[in-house]
Amino acid sequence: MSLSKNEYGNLAKKYSPPSPVLKDCLFAFLIGGSICTFAEGLNLWFSSSMTEEESRTLAMITVIAITAILTGAGVFDSIAKHAGAGTMVPITGFANSIVSPAMEFRAEGTITGTAAQMFSIAGPVIVFGCSSAALYGLIIYLLKLY
Repeated sequence: MSLSKNEYGNLAKKYSPPSPVLKDCLFAFLIGGSICTFAEGLNLWFSSSMTEEESRTLAMITVIAITAILTGAGVFDSIAKHAGAGTMVPITGFANSIVSPAMEFRAEGTITGTAAQMFSIAGPVIVFGCSSAALYGLIIYLLKLY
């Protein structure tokens, strides 16, 4: 049986539950904002005893470590289920995308499992992010020449 795009779309609408967009946006905003507020609180706390650059670095390392620990314990996924895109604040989403495949493939061994799979999700993000940044930098450089 072959379905046209319209028929498939109608079937998908019929059997898909409605998405509570407003609720999802609110939870993403509140939880994502809480993560950012927590990171800023760490930054302020660390800045009382070190330079601004050191405190920012330590705050981000702390947020990454907490995210990795929560992902390993299975807690971060339940937070993400309620927060949706709110947990994809770049640093926490990136930490989660590194730890999740590592946890999933750890049974295959340290090298061929954990280490080989760690960047299976985050690798393309790194490659395309760096490539985009380099291209953008090149365009800005060329525009300043003229």
